[in-house]
Amino acid sequence: MAAMRILIIEDDREAAAYLAKAFREAGHLADHAADGLEGYGLASEGSYDVLIVDRMLPKLDGLSLIGGLREQKIETPVLILSALGQVDDRVKGLRAGGDDYLAKPYAFSELLARVEVLARRRGGASHEPTIYRVGDLELDRLGHSATRAGKEIVLQPREFRLLEYLMKHAGQVVTRTMLLENVWDYHFDPQTNVIDVHVSRLRAKIDKGHAAPLLHTIRGAGYMIRDGAR
Repeated sequence: MAAMRILIIEDDREAAAYLAKAFREAGHLADHAADGLEGYGLASEGSYDVLIVDRMLPKLDGLSLIGGLREQKIETPVLILSALGQVDDRVKGLRAGGDDYLAKPYAFSELLARVEVLARRRGGASHEPTIYRVGDLELDRLGHSATRAGKEIVLQPREFRLLEYLMKHAGQVVTRTMLLENVWDYHFDPQTNVIDVHVSRLRAKIDKGHAAPLLHTIRGAGYMIRDGAR
């Protein structure tokens, strides 16, 4: 199966570290959030194929987290983990917006199989390349890292998603509407300069100190990542 991007929202750091390591060994990208609020933020900003959400979380419990995402029209498939295996608890999880439910303790092989099923239901994990390259700029989707001329570029989750989308469409004009819908998950214009701010920050990170800029503003149209001079 193609590489998946998975977000593990689990306050048991040892269990989360084990899962993240196991998913990476299986060829997938796994991020971790240690509480409900952090998980909600990452799930809202990141582009994930599947979310794994612990039922009991500090700051924001798993069911409230899922319900909040669904209210925001974020339809990423969710697998709920819980030490509570009663039927009523499973029903509550599914009614809150969960797509599957797995009681603790569990075998990783079963968890992986269930996550793969959820990704396929959504339309499958991405069949795009795991690494994008434009000139000397490289973005590793699986490793969630970016470099230019071999030097690491530290990106925030939204910046990574923005760069990923631009590099996916390298050599093409990417409009503001495309960015709002595919990077911010907005299907309306919020009438803010959020795109300009993020593009400016991203440009400073990938182009500063390099003779040939890669991120270009196409006046009146949008933005483009391309190799070569303006």
